Amino acid sequence: MHQQMAQVMRSFGAGLFVGAGTYEQIQDNLDLERWFRLPKSHERRIHGHRHAGIRIVLEGATLVPALDAHVAHPEPFTADDLLPFRAAREPSCQTEALHRRKTMRKARSTKKRPMLLADLERQYRESPTL
Repeated sequence: MHQQMAQVMRSFGAGLFVGAGTYEQIQDNLDLERWFRLPKSHERRIHGHRHAGIRIVLEGATLVPALDAHVAHPEPFTADDLLPFRAAREPSCQTEALHRRKTMRKARSTKKRPMLLADLERQYRESPTL
């Protein structure tokens, strides 16, 4: 057991966020929790719900930088500031995560499960074999 935990701890040696100076201001777990609390509090203010929901998990790759944009840009955004982002697309990993969530929600539903299985079988039959 001790060796297994040592191996787990060794795997975290590089740190949770390894980047080119992007997250170096996060020093400990309290700073990490404060950093993650910012987008959650924003979601709570928008929706008025206590729980921020799974949206941060699924759309976090694009949502967190958008919610944190005011930190680096204190004045209101103008059209010229936003113009470079007009053709931006969400990352494929985020699209795939949303698709997997929809599929899993259908799989949990007893009413939608038979239609989901039939659709998955049809997709499997129509897919080209490798």
